[in-house]
Formats: sequence, structure tokens, C-alpha cells
Amino acid sequence: MAILIDKNTKVIVQGITGREGSLRSKYMKEYGTKVVAGTSPGRGGQEVHGIPVYNTVKEAVRAHGAIDMSVTFIPGPGVKMATFEAIDAGVKTIVGPVERVPLHDIMAMMAVAKEAGVTIVGPGSIGVITPGQAVAGWLGGNVGWANELFKPGHIGVLSRSGGESGTVPWVLQNGGFGVSTAIHTGTEPILGMSFADFLLRFEEDEQTVAVAAFGEIGGSQEEEAAEVIKSGKVTKPFVIYIAGAAAPEGQRFSHASAIVERGRGSVKGKVKALKEAGAYPVDTPKDIVPTLKRLLNR
Repeated sequence: MAILIDKNTKVIVQGITGREGSLRSKYMKEYGTKVVAGTSPGRGGQEVHGIPVYNTVKEAVRAHGAIDMSVTFIPGPGVKMATFEAIDAGVKTIVGPVERVPLHDIMAMMAVAKEAGVTIVGPGSIGVITPGQAVAGWLGGNVGWANELFKPGHIGVLSRSGGESGTVPWVLQNGGFGVSTAIHTGTEPILGMSFADFLLRFEEDEQTVAVAAFGEIGGSQEEEAAEVIKSGKVTKPFVIYIAGAAAPEGQRFSHASAIVERGRGSVKGKVKALKEAGAYPVDTPKDIVPTLKRLLNR
């Protein structure tokens, strides 16, 4: 098993005829993802890397049946309408790789998605990968790198950093572990899914025995993770490295959701909350493996 995506997940790419949509759909298909269609208004009837293109998501659904997931390679100001279109067509999981989505648009997207029971990963997520099965977005970069970095296994991986999304999988495989599913949560200040939400999904996954994460200063994802662990809803070990310990208050660390201000979002505060909840913060990414081995008696 895995979470969010596997070899049977039917995926469409909205904006497939654009530069990014075309490039990333090629990678997704070559990796093994079941990319059944793409959409681009006015381009219906074309093909991109052998993938049929439709004008709308509903047209793609009529041609291929129910679609499980959409990846929205749409410029920021257009993401809201693309998301609404996918939701209206019955798509239940949407991965949003694009940054600079207006905040009021994100809030509207989240409200509609919640009402419809739809999962949104991102915005600003470089993707989701279940090693050896499927990828949505560009997590892994290309097939060669993806196969090198992401080995199949039993550790769920979360990352707040797109650029560091391969760090935890790399240290895991060097320590004899593999990945069930790896996810970059996104870069925008408001996200569809946080660490806490993903932890609940991993808790239900039979393949996942523990979760390892790359956290950052700023925001509240780590504190939210601590709360859900403390509640008892998550029982699997959660090991996390949090980057940015040396960043002064008020300094942006890497993106909109990573900024420390008014005494909140510091590494110290996050570590304290996580330890008190029963999670396992570590000082460096290399410490993740020995900690997992101790917790899993390996």
C-alpha cells in the first residue's frame, strides 16, 4: 500500500501543453504513473508524449472514466479555477505545484475542497512519489534520479522544503531503509494538507511503520504534528530534523511559510512541543537512521 498515489491511480495533468506541464508529464509517464489524459482549453484533440489532450476535465472523465488525481500546471492566478474545475468533475486529490497563488484564492479553494471531501496537496508542492510505482509533480526530477534517491520501503517521508525533499530519502537508503510514500507539503502560507494531516494518512497505511521528516522554522506544521501525536491518533514513530536553528527572528528562511516572528515558529519551540508529544526531533538528518533503528529494534 501507499498513500495518495500508487500504480493504479488515474492521473490527469491540467495545463499539459504548457512548458512545465509537458516536461513534467513526460517524467511522470516515464516513471510509470498512469497519466490517462491532459487538459488545455482550445487544444482538445492533440497529444503530448502520447497522452490525449482535452479541453476540459469533464471531457477527460467522459473519455476515461473517473479520475483519481489532477496535477495543476497552471499559472498562479488561474489555479483556483482549475481546482474548481477538477473538483466539479469529481477528482478527489489535487496536487498543486505552482507558487504565488493569491491567498484569497487559496482560501476559497480550501473551503470548496473541504465541502467536497477533496484532498489538496500544496499549493507550491513539487509533488508526491510512491517509489517504484508512481509520481505526481516533479519530485525526483527525472527517472534516473528518482530511482537513485527513492527506494521502496516502509518509512513515510514528509518535507517542508522542495529543495531538500531528497535529503531524508537519501539518508534512509544509506541506512538500509526505504520509502513508502514521500511528499513535499508545499511552500505557500496556507496549505491543503499539513504534517498532521499526512501523519493521520500514514497511520492508516499498512506499509508504513514510521515517518521521517525534514522540517523548517516558521509556520505551525511541526506544532500541529505534535498536537495530533499527543492526542493519541498517531502512534507510529515520528522522527524529524528541523532546519534553520541559526536564523534570527523575523528572517525569511526559504519561502512564504518559513518565517519566525513574535516568538513563534522557532526551532527551540518546535522541538519542545514535539518532544513533549512523544515525537523524536534530531540534531542532523544523519541522526534519523540510528533513531529509527533504535525505535524499530533494527
